[in-house]
Amino acid sequence: MELTILPLKFTNEHLLNDLLFRLRFVFEKVDLLNTLIDIDHTYSAQRRQYYSTKIIETVKTANPVQEGFVLILTEMDLFVPVLTHIYGEAELNGRYSIVSLCRLHEEFYTSETNPALLLERSYKEIIHELGHNVGLKHCKDWKCVMHSSSGIEEVDIKGNLFCVDCHTLAKDKGFVI
Repeated sequence: MELTILPLKFTNEHLLNDLLFRLRFVFEKVDLLNTLIDIDHTYSAQRRQYYSTKIIETVKTANPVQEGFVLILTEMDLFVPVLTHIYGEAELNGRYSIVSLCRLHEEFYTSETNPALLLERSYKEIIHELGHNVGLKHCKDWKCVMHSSSGIEEVDIKGNLFCVDCHTLAKDKGFVI
């Protein structure tokens, strides 16, 4: 499986390199595509957040990648209209997903900076969204990376691997972690 990471409004090069390193153990090929795609029209001044679905559609329209999965990474706060915030969004059985690191930073909740925790949270949310891309839905198993997370505590509780059932489904689609 191939993965292209497309950073938009993203500046944390150190974290990006750490994520690239980890994801290269999961994917046959991981590319980084630095491109200028304007997502300012996806910003809601009322919510002070970016509409993730519109970002995905904007990237799809720009069509910078022809094959494999496309992961959009951003540091902007994301939303969909029915939720106050989201960590990410993905096309179920599709190619495109987005993950926001905004609310994954420990300093969003406390005054502490914790780069190792940020890396772990980011990795979990990336694998979670890519799981949706291969057709996995939310899992009831709290330890499974496919468990839904509405708060940061739930991100921290869940594991970074698939449960047995999700692993079997993902393996059938060629996605093994």
